[in-house]
Amino acid sequence: MIDLAFVRANLPQVEEKLRARGMDPVVALGDFATIDRERRDAITQVETLKARRNKLTEEIARLRKSGADATTQTEETRTLKSEVDTLEARAAAADERLKSILQAIPNLPQDSVPVGANENSNREEKVWGIKPEFSFAAKPHWELGEALNILDFNRAAKLSGSRFVVHFGAGARLERALANFMLDLHTREHGYTEVLPPYMVNSRSLFGTGQLPKFAEDLFHCDDKGPYTGELQDGDHWLIPTAEVPVTNLFRDETLDEAQLPISFCAYTPCFRSEAGSYGKDVRGMIRQHQFQKVELVKFTPPEKSAEEHEALTRHAETVLERLGLPYRRMLLCTGDMGFASSKTYDLEVWLPGQELYREISSCSNFTDFQARRANIRFRPVGGKKSEYLHTLNGSGLAVGRTYLAILENYQQADGSIRIPEALVPYMNGETTINRQEKA
Repeated sequence: MIDLAFVRANLPQVEEKLRARGMDPVVALGDFATIDRERRDAITQVETLKARRNKLTEEIARLRKSGADATTQTEETRTLKSEVDTLEARAAAADERLKSILQAIPNLPQDSVPVGANENSNREEKVWGIKPEFSFAAKPHWELGEALNILDFNRAAKLSGSRFVVHFGAGARLERALANFMLDLHTREHGYTEVLPPYMVNSRSLFGTGQLPKFAEDLFHCDDKGPYTGELQDGDHWLIPTAEVPVTNLFRDETLDEAQLPISFCAYTPCFRSEAGSYGKDVRGMIRQHQFQKVELVKFTPPEKSAEEHEALTRHAETVLERLGLPYRRMLLCTGDMGFASSKTYDLEVWLPGQELYREISSCSNFTDFQARRANIRFRPVGGKKSEYLHTLNGSGLAVGRTYLAILENYQQADGSIRIPEALVPYMNGETTINRQEKA
């Protein structure tokens, strides 16, 4: 959430940034300036009336002590109290309206973010690796996996419907191997602390990271506490769309010491997404699943270090791809393609030869203090100064399912088998190839 004082003091800049995101500031901000002025006027009047009431209270005490009549002053204090109550209610109502406006406004893009309406304006920052060349027609992962009997989409549909998959044998082992490899890399070499959070969270947690209330339709809500009504609760449950939600909210309503920062967590969890609005898109294979596994990287940092930590986090995600020998490119997302809470995002896109295109495999974002304000996460600077909001960052390190399918497509052999990347061989019990197995 954007700071009210910042919006008030920098309204033209905020309007410009919203336009860069493809939003109409008039619609997004509504009557912000008018409501804010009414709120401040009401507060000023309240302070003036309270000061008058305090003087009257002192005068009434003096009059009563001297035995004089204080009826006039007493009546005036009653009138003042009524006026104060009315003005305070008006200020509170204006405050709620301002909060509603601010909660619906996305984070403001950093100056280094290219301006554009959609993904066509994203900027390629880096290309790594050599695309594999085959002496045969490369196949997409769904054909490879089904031919090897390691992926079964039909049985998954029988169990759960579309956009699910069942892994068998070496395929299930490959998924587990990838997760263990990523966790070991991030904890042993990159300095992250592994966290195993709950897979269900309450609505306050989803508000803190920016999914609620705007993106409720993208989530799976559990009906154990009744339907979602828009009210933020502590006792309802949602399946997590990403480990970013529970891990970021670990410090909700807490104040950390600056000496503790930066804090770096990684978590391996399933992720659940309704994929609302994507019907008919990427229906084949494992690109858009309702359930998938992911290793998530989350950082908490002082404001002055967040840009540096954003670059470091992105490099940590890139290292996974490089160790696995998967060609990729780094894209800097434009203003119109960034997520709601992000101020700057790098997407890592892996090359998929079976589909002859790049696909996002990690999104690494700097949220500045946007999530920290929503979740009330502060830090106390060294020297005992007043606490302030810290910065949060996160990125996939990586999406396990998409890394899995990238391996199938990049390491496919002429006979339909899959060569195991060298870095994964120890995690695959020494196996170097996935061959066709007997159908379950």
